[in-house]
Amino acid sequence: MTLSRRTFVAAAAASCALPVFAQGKTINLIVGSAPGGTTDISARMLAEPLSKLLGVSVVVDNRAGGNGNIAGQLVARGPADGTTLLVQYSGYQCITPLLQPVAGFDPGRDLKPVGHLIDAPQVLVVRPGFPANNFKEFLAYVKANPGKVNYASSGNGALQHVTTELLKELTKTHMTHIPYRGTGPALTDLLAGNVDLTITTPPPLLAHIKAGKLKALMVTGKTRLAVLPDVPTATELGVPLVASSWFAVYGPNALTADVQNKLSASIRQVVETADFKRRAEEQGAKAIAMTPAELATLAANERATWDRVIKVAQIKAD
Repeated sequence: MTLSRRTFVAAAAASCALPVFAQGKTINLIVGSAPGGTTDISARMLAEPLSKLLGVSVVVDNRAGGNGNIAGQLVARGPADGTTLLVQYSGYQCITPLLQPVAGFDPGRDLKPVGHLIDAPQVLVVRPGFPANNFKEFLAYVKANPGKVNYASSGNGALQHVTTELLKELTKTHMTHIPYRGTGPALTDLLAGNVDLTITTPPPLLAHIKAGKLKALMVTGKTRLAVLPDVPTATELGVPLVASSWFAVYGPNALTADVQNKLSASIRQVVETADFKRRAEEQGAKAIAMTPAELATLAANERATWDRVIKVAQIKAD
């Protein structure tokens, strides 16, 4: 084989490895929340390595508002070439449509799954003075004081809300819901001792747990968190509760199967790197790659679960 022939074969192999959209275009990762949240963090964790892998510019574009519906509708109308993608939060994909449906738009119908990024289990934390130092003591106290223990969430229908309602159902307990407008205000009141507990993802909690300002009693994931190795899972404690926030990439329904599959393979390649896994662990999360079909099944199953919980608990949107 001549040198020119080898060069030709190498160039052909490289071109086959690239997605089919034209070089020189920009991939826009649309995020339905403000900078700084876990959705935004996961998008930025993906953007740089994906850009290097594909040889194209990858830009994070925050379009907050409407509980994710503004960003979702923008992507749903996007082109078929893979240049407009959504980094989606599971609550917006599976819960928002049940409580705040938008005429003519349903993320489960109008967005095409591409790839999964990270899974962030939730942590049950109580205020420092709460009379329980482990989950067994917590459960005994709640059962002895029905309705007197209150829990904070970031709002009606938030994942924190529906997860705690599922915990109530599974443990046959009664606690009073105190909704806030966001995790920040809820956490502020919890630290001040104005509410008893909350269940939310690790990033806003870790510093307070390590400082002894909050007590972590349980993790809602399938395995313990590397950043909180001494906190048992719900399953270990005899409660069949598995509830996580997950973050994934979606495209418009117009996305061609060829682009969808090649982007999915590229995202998997990023998610399975040691650096991406390390950065996920630092957020109290786990990097998990999925095929489009696996992501579709995950979302459908979770939507069915939360639909039942919402109906049983009679949860209404604000």
